[in-house]
Amino acid sequence: MQANPSNQKIYSLVLAALGIVYGDIGTSPLYAFEQAFSPGLHAVPISEANVLGVLSLFFWCLVMIVTVKYVLIVMRANHKGEGGILCLVRKLLDRSHGRPIIKGLLIFAGLLGAAFFYGDGVITPAISVLSAVEGMEVISPSLKPYVIPVALTILVVLFLGQRFGTAKIGILFGPVMVVWFVLIGVLGFLNILENPQVLLAMNPIYAQEFVSNNGLLPFFALGAVVLCVTGAEALYADMGHFGSKPIQLAWVGFVLPALALNYFGQGALLLKSPESLSQLFYLMAPASFHIAFVIFATLATIIASQAVISGAFSITKQAIDLGFWPKMRVVQTSTHHAGQIYVPTINLMLLVMVVIAVLFFKSSNALATAYGIAVTGTMVLTDFLGMYVAIKIARWNVFLVTIVAIFFILIDLAFFTSNATKFMDGGWFPLGMSVVLVIFMAVVFLSPKKEQL
Repeated sequence: MQANPSNQKIYSLVLAALGIVYGDIGTSPLYAFEQAFSPGLHAVPISEANVLGVLSLFFWCLVMIVTVKYVLIVMRANHKGEGGILCLVRKLLDRSHGRPIIKGLLIFAGLLGAAFFYGDGVITPAISVLSAVEGMEVISPSLKPYVIPVALTILVVLFLGQRFGTAKIGILFGPVMVVWFVLIGVLGFLNILENPQVLLAMNPIYAQEFVSNNGLLPFFALGAVVLCVTGAEALYADMGHFGSKPIQLAWVGFVLPALALNYFGQGALLLKSPESLSQLFYLMAPASFHIAFVIFATLATIIASQAVISGAFSITKQAIDLGFWPKMRVVQTSTHHAGQIYVPTINLMLLVMVVIAVLFFKSSNALATAYGIAVTGTMVLTDFLGMYVAIKIARWNVFLVTIVAIFFILIDLAFFTSNATKFMDGGWFPLGMSVVLVIFMAVVFLSPKKEQL
């Protein structure tokens, strides 16, 4: 019996979504968990209680921030199928007539949210590809001088390939990401078998005890914990490329289980061999598989960059419609899905900034200190705007919406303030870029004439 054609279409979109939407969050295990314990001023000491506590924070962030907040709640809000923070702004601007103060605040939130997302679009490709290519050092330390040239070559090829469109890219990338998620899930499972007690971290009491018993250390650790959810905003922004259902099915049925298994597997390996910290992800695999693992991880991180690049194109189109960007060429890359687009000017801008980021920071660990401010800033803005949409437009219960929104606002503000402490260590880079973009977009918005690019 043949599958229902509509089901076949959903399955193909799920496959493409795995290639486009989930590359970013799907390759966070390369660096996220390791970053919490990496040597530094606020490194978390390696102990059983601390590993279980950090694992618990990772697990429940994936569940609450990605699954509950974005997949189940925020993705309900769309504008003609498009998602992202500017979608929320646009829906609210349509209801703000006669209220200039509210309109002004919404416009500012839109400018800031878009600028933050572009900052994410620069840091994500740089840190993703660098973190994978650095695996060459596991194969042989003599390969270290080639890390940056190889990473830059990969990034240039990736951006040059954007003109082919997300549909073709997604069909190519989707099967690779299926293998990637199976691989990291299996490796996680095998390491869990050697130390199954790490599964205790699914109990949130371990996160609570870690936070309660370690003074200010958990606050600084949040800067690493948030790295496990950095693709969530891109997930929402990419909704116009595939629709909400394929993205939701891919997350619940495939991506979340694989990520959870891998993080728990890393925790099991760290407890067993604390000396593995410097290359924790790669050392989950036997030494004979390291070369193949590095190659495959590099492919996966190339794909990881696609989530924010595609999201940047969607955000740009919405920004042009709102008058935040000058008119520029937007190429429709699909005859079936209006949300699948390519914006050459933005593609070039992102490429230039990504190259600058790689050359300046030179390593994924250095980039990790710069990562987070832009992402968490967007997440906080999404909380406030989403609450306003739920109350004013969806007409949900005010009390219930407020309680849920305050819960997520407090979490995301904790993430944001934790990352803000890394301002002098690299956080100034995405924040400074965001400020420049806000000023530029404000000038464009206030200008009486919009130039055609």
